[in-house]
Amino acid sequence: MINARLYALPSTGLFMPTTAHAIAAFAPDKPLGPHTIARRDPGPKDVAIEIQFCGICHSDIHFLRGEWGEIPYPAVAGHEIIGRVTAVGADVSKYAVGDTVGVGCLVDSCRSCPSCAEDLEQYCTNGSTGTYMGVDKHTGGPTYGGYSSSIVVDEDFVLRIPSNLDLAGAAPLLCAGITTFSPLKTWGVGAGSVVGVVGLGGLGHMGVKFAVAMGAEVVVFTTTPGKVADAKALGAHEVVISTDEEAMGRQAGRFDFILNTVAASHSLDPFVAALKRDGTMVLVGVPAEPHPSPSVMPLIFGRRRIAGSLIGGIKETQDMLDFCGEHNITSQIEKITRDDINTAHERVLKSDVKYRFVIVM
Repeated sequence: MINARLYALPSTGLFMPTTAHAIAAFAPDKPLGPHTIARRDPGPKDVAIEIQFCGICHSDIHFLRGEWGEIPYPAVAGHEIIGRVTAVGADVSKYAVGDTVGVGCLVDSCRSCPSCAEDLEQYCTNGSTGTYMGVDKHTGGPTYGGYSSSIVVDEDFVLRIPSNLDLAGAAPLLCAGITTFSPLKTWGVGAGSVVGVVGLGGLGHMGVKFAVAMGAEVVVFTTTPGKVADAKALGAHEVVISTDEEAMGRQAGRFDFILNTVAASHSLDPFVAALKRDGTMVLVGVPAEPHPSPSVMPLIFGRRRIAGSLIGGIKETQDMLDFCGEHNITSQIEKITRDDINTAHERVLKSDVKYRFVIVM
């Protein structure tokens, strides 16, 4: 639960707010609408960014509807941000006015704990600061996300976008991209790996693109026969309908690694059985209801593992973007205007998008 008392702005006048136009939620059960928010003037290490594109993540909807705990309204989501630098602080050395940059899920962290020292700010022991759903260390107010015209971020949490990438298609890389790239890299996926990707949505389609580019043999698991052609068009070598017990049985002991992107409760046992000895399945989707407990015997007798992974640190996110630049990888998107946000949210809940909405701000 977020304590609304934290959000009173200080009276020192140290940070002078400027106005940004935003699309905000005013209540958990009301449509989003226009709003104005205060952005601080850039401090010595800050970068001011005019937002050009912002992807829509399922997490945005959970947050704005208060499904992850009580929040102060009006609330502004969005953490897949692409924009242009409009001003920099006196001590900024990494960016200049006119640069094209990105902002992902984090805008700060404690910078002193063991995780931060290892460039794993997403696991900050003292709590990282989210692009939204956080408390701005400078103002004491809430952090507001990318459904807005501008944002101000410390340069250490700003990312450089490769010049060859389509900017709208690059926006979802800042969340969907790093969420799938990080576990693939952490568990050493590469040439010779046999990789399964469970689910073909906003996360799954990025997992397929990355695993193929890393040289793996990639198999998509889906419950939807209509997605077979799409999966193969993205580079998957094979597609398995996961509701077909006979087809699933033929996968036993085949996979080095399985990336499970599904955010709905389902049995993990068929996928555990598909792992080789010492294979790992990593969960990156968060279901509203818990998964049924997996059977212990297949884990024990195959020394198999079920693990989890959360986005990535700033260094790894930049590595991911550079990898995307090298391999010309972007997200498959549908562009929308700010007026379309409410409709887009409803379509996300129905899985009616291939594969990510991006708002043209």
